Amino acid sequence: MNLRFELTRFLNLCFVLSSAFMFWKGLSLATNSHSPIVVVLSGSMEPAFQRGDVLFLWNRNQRSRVGDVVIYEVEGKSIPIVHRVMREHHSEKNNKQLLLTKGDNNAGNDIPLYANKNIYLNKQSDIVGTVKGYIPQIGYITIWISENKYAKFAMMGLLGLSSLMSNE
Repeated sequence: MNLRFELTRFLNLCFVLSSAFMFWKGLSLATNSHSPIVVVLSGSMEPAFQRGDVLFLWNRNQRSRVGDVVIYEVEGKSIPIVHRVMREHHSEKNNKQLLLTKGDNNAGNDIPLYANKNIYLNKQSDIVGTVKGYIPQIGYITIWISENKYAKFAMMGLLGLSSLMSNE
């Protein structure tokens, strides 16, 4: 076992991981969103977006308009929700934009989903971003890995085996 060779492999792995992290953080800063890329997990936005579509978000100090597709997070729920803005209100006293959303494939609006029995979302605090682009069906890999515990173990095993078998 060559210590210098093993240390070089370890540092290369650290470099790859830190580069990916820096890319994600840079993209987060550029888009002003803590999660600039999301995967659609349900069929609530069909036919606009299908399960497995990868969405690219933007949240740079712009007002959301009726018809925009936004991603929001609700207190107590870990999964962001992708729905369309159905109505907007502006609070003049504190210059807040309030939004009412609904999934294209849902019968009713999202008021039952909002935290603390609110009837609107606050643009500044609840909205993760507005959809500006998407790639269809690519996110099925992420869905498959997150929903199948054996897929997680297989992926981790392949990554570990790959790092052990690597000659560089």
